[in-house]
This record gives sequence, structure tokens and C-alpha cells, in this order.
Amino acid sequence: LQKSTKVDLIKRGAYAWEPIINGMTTERTVVTIDGMRIFGACTDKMDPVTSYVEVSNLSEATICSGQEGACFGTTIGGSIDLKRMKNTFRDTTWNFNLNTGFETNNAQKIAGLAIDYADSLFYVATDFMFRDADNYRAGNNKEVQFSQFRKLNLSQTIGYKTSELSFLEASVIYDKATNVGYPALPMDVSLAQALITSLKYEYKPVDNLIKNWETKIYFNTITHKMDDTKRPNVAIHMDMPGWSKTYGYYSKVEAQKGNHHFLVNLNSFLNNSLAEMTMYPNNPNENPMFMLTWPDVDTFYNGIFLEDNYAFNCHSSLRVSATFGVHSNKIKSQFGLESLQIFYPEMKDTRTRFLKNVSTNYTITHGKFQCGVGAGYGERAPSVSEAYGFYLFNSFDGFDQIGNPNLKNEKALEGNAFVSFKNEKWTLKAETYYFHIMDYIISRPNSSFVPMTIGANGVKVYTALDYATIYNVSLSNDYRINDKINWNMKFIITKGIDSDKMNLPFMSPFSYSTNVSYFDKKITADLTLLGNGIQNDFSPFYGEDKTPDFAVLNANFGYKFKWNRSKLLTKIGVENILDTNYSTYLDWNNLPQKGRNFFVNINYML
Repeated sequence: LQKSTKVDLIKRGAYAWEPIINGMTTERTVVTIDGMRIFGACTDKMDPVTSYVEVSNLSEATICSGQEGACFGTTIGGSIDLKRMKNTFRDTTWNFNLNTGFETNNAQKIAGLAIDYADSLFYVATDFMFRDADNYRAGNNKEVQFSQFRKLNLSQTIGYKTSELSFLEASVIYDKATNVGYPALPMDVSLAQALITSLKYEYKPVDNLIKNWETKIYFNTITHKMDDTKRPNVAIHMDMPGWSKTYGYYSKVEAQKGNHHFLVNLNSFLNNSLAEMTMYPNNPNENPMFMLTWPDVDTFYNGIFLEDNYAFNCHSSLRVSATFGVHSNKIKSQFGLESLQIFYPEMKDTRTRFLKNVSTNYTITHGKFQCGVGAGYGERAPSVSEAYGFYLFNSFDGFDQIGNPNLKNEKALEGNAFVSFKNEKWTLKAETYYFHIMDYIISRPNSSFVPMTIGANGVKVYTALDYATIYNVSLSNDYRINDKINWNMKFIITKGIDSDKMNLPFMSPFSYSTNVSYFDKKITADLTLLGNGIQNDFSPFYGEDKTPDFAVLNANFGYKFKWNRSKLLTKIGVENILDTNYSTYLDWNNLPQKGRNFFVNINYML
């Protein structure tokens, strides 16, 4: 994900980094696994969707910017769809894959096993991955306390061919993380557990208007428990569990008629989010204090996505898409409703919103040059935290946060453009995105409320600013030096300002990366330099401070051994070769990143 010019990752520890798109966090984006909507169970975003999968069972990530990413739900910033490994029907074959690895910096042990069977009517693929890591060390050998983690991931997919043109596929992912430390936060996690299931039917007609018809029903449940029992000098012990359950389906049709390429996706989900907090006074004679931080909220969404990609000729095309959705919230807990009615006496337990997104993109190719322009309009509903959160402590700015059920839909106008050049050796691309976001949802201090968290700076209540603007500019190039050596580089800058002329948080300063890679039939090698400039446009109001520039050098070398059907892939490398002690604009509370780290990975395939 970090190789994309649109995606960055917020780091609160060595585990579960939160992806942001065009400088926008998960409230304004959509992250799915094979099209399935999944919602974390942590009010502090300790468990983004990406934390519940493993690279060993993923094939690619489809990244869409802005309204191009509205296929599985309304969005402002864009979408990421994590696609799992595709299985195929074939002659009877067994495949075995054994993975192991070790990293020196945090003594991370990695072990994995994959077994794959397929014949002409049936396939089954099973994947297992285990990771165990101690505290990591920042540059200059400084140990970062509470950065350990342990993770187990199991995945299985079963397919059955129902006819020459159709098949059924059942899938399950079980992911369990324990003893996860978050050094940038005041609490750790004793358990983050997910069960993600689906059943898909896919139909591929021949010589027909419809080219592919895919229908999936799915269910996922997540349990998340924050824990402070291993932290010293805790002012007051707290238990903060959270639960999220999502039922959903989508039915996606791809069709073609003449030069028109159509995509229709009817999708729906029902999510329930519940989180609570119990505070235990040091005096055993005092009663514990209990509150619902997410008041058992049902979110029901029904939407339809329509797209027409029309090719005028072999040189130009026009893509037009639209999304229409109905979004409804219902608070199921009377206790949770009455807690929020302290601040909003007139609020009801239900709220229904109508959402719409439209976009258009025109692309033209002339010789070795290609360019395109696009525009869009999108809306989103407030998240559960923004609308119904009850005293959620944000350690980034030190304030308790209270939701606001009266928020309007957030709306955004978007413009984008790109130009690229490609020949036998060079690929150059310059790209820019601009967002004008109206009724921009953000929390602001309210001095009339008293904070709940000991030592908090105060209370912020979610409100809507008149507008905010965000733009992103990127330049990338790829140069094929010869058949075995390739060089690429990219430059990115993102800027965000609200209607009060204050900088928005998590906006990328000038950042860059350059990589030289070598590859042939047996050998691969990479040398990478990446870094950021000084973050001068930081936002003290939102909890940011100035971060210095940095540069990090990484290298790796791989070799492939082959015997008949067996292959052994080995890779050794070192990250942060110079042992730089650094922190980036995305590191929560200036969390220092890993120092020098040697690693080895071994992959055996049979």
C-alpha cells in the first residue's frame, strides 16, 4: 500500500497501521476485503480492516481515488479493496507452500503453511500464518516499550463448479491477535479477533450482453478488548471491550454492448457497533463507573452503483458513474440513548439519510502520451464515533470526544487530472487531485463540558465546518535500464486547510522514494531510499507538532533454487541500514520508527 502515491499509513505501534487515502482517514474512505464491508470494533482505531488479513493470502489491492471508489459504498477520499488469492479449476494438482522468517530488530518469528488442491470440479485452499514479535528498537538501539504483538491467521476457500459457466465459492478467515502493544497510546490490546465468512455465486455467460455476474452474501464478527493492566502508574484501571457484527451482500453485473462497458452493483449491509468502558476506582469501597462509548448502534445501508465506460475509439474514452444509497442508524440501547440525550435532549433513536455520488472521467491517448481529467461529487454519513461516540479519549490531542447526531451529510466536490508518457524504457506520470469538502466533520473544543478522562485537556464535540480543501500532487517515473535492471522514483505532497485557515492533520509534506531493482531467473535485488522533508504545515490545533526531515535506506537480496517441481525462494535484507532515529508526520504522538533491522525469509513450494 505504501508504494501507492495515494495511500499513507498512520502508525500507533508495530501492528495494525491505519491506511489513509489522499490524506483522509477511514471515516472518509471505504476499505473492503473482496468487496465485503467490515467495520473495526475499536473506538481508538486499533483494528483497521487491513489488520485482519495476511499478505500470504492476498493477491493485490485495488486503490481508487475519490468518487472512483464508490462501487461498494459512498465515499469522499476513495477506496481500497483487498483481493484474496484467486483459485482455479484445473487438472488434479496438489500444491504445498511453507513460509518462515525472522527479523532481528524485534525478534519477530514468522511461520506459515499453505495447502492447495484443485481438480476440474472442485478446489480447496488453506492458508495458515503465525507471527510473534517482542518490543522493537528505534534508531540508536532505543527500545520502544509496549510494541510487542502475537498474531494467528487462518484462511480457507472452497470452490465447486456447478456448470461450465458457473461456480460456488465459500470462504472463511479467522484472525486472532493477542498481547498487542500500542506504545503511542495509553492502552494495549489483550484480544483482537475476527471471523469473516462469505458465500459467492459467479456466472460467466458466453457471447451474451452480460459478461460476468457475481453475487455474494457475507457475515463477519469482530471482538476487540483494550487493556491497561501491563502499563505502570495507571491512574485508574479501565476495561474497554468493543464488538462489531456485519451482515451484507452484493450482486455485481458486468455487461457490454457495442462500445459501452457497463457495471452495476447492488449492495447492502447491516452493521452493529457496541463498545463500553468500565472504570475501576483505586478505592475498593467506591463503585465502578460504566458507560456505553458506542451505544449499540445498528447501521443499515442499501445502495446501487452504476457505471458506463464508453470508448469513443481506440484513443479516447469517457467513464460516468453514480451511486445512490439509503443510510439509516438506530440506537438499540435505551441506556446509551439516554446518555446522549444529556447533550441532545430532542434526539431520536433513529436517523435516515439519503446519499449520492457521481463522477466522470475523460481519457485520451495520443501516441506515447496519455492524459485525463475528471470531476465528481460525493456525500457520506457521519461515522458511529462522529454521531454517537460518548467520551472517546483521543490521545493525539488529549481531548475527550463526544458525537453529534445532528450532523449534516458531509459533501465534497472533486477535480482530478493526469498526464503520462510511455515508451520502451520510460514511464512518467504527473497526477493531481483536489477536494472541496463542505460541512466538513471535525471535533472542536467545548468548554461547557467536563472531561471524563483523568488528565484530559478538555472535551471536544463533533461539529461541521463550512468547508475544508485538500489537494494532492504526485510525480512518478519508471525507467527500464535494461532487461534486468529497473529504476523508479516518486514525489508526493498533500496539503489540507479548513475554513478557519488552519492546517488539517496527517497531510504529507514533500515525500519521496527511489528504488533500483535487479531481477533475472534466479536473482532479485533491491536498493531503496525513502524519506520526507520537514513538515512545516503542521496543525497544533489538531494535536500535531513539527516533524523533522529524514531519509532511510533499505536493501534486500533474493535467490531462487529449483529442483524438478520444487522451488526454494530465499530473501535476506536490511531495513534502515544507517540506523536512523526518526519519526514521521503519520506517527501517532511522534512514535519513533524501527531502527536497523536484518531479516530473512524462506519460502518452499512443492
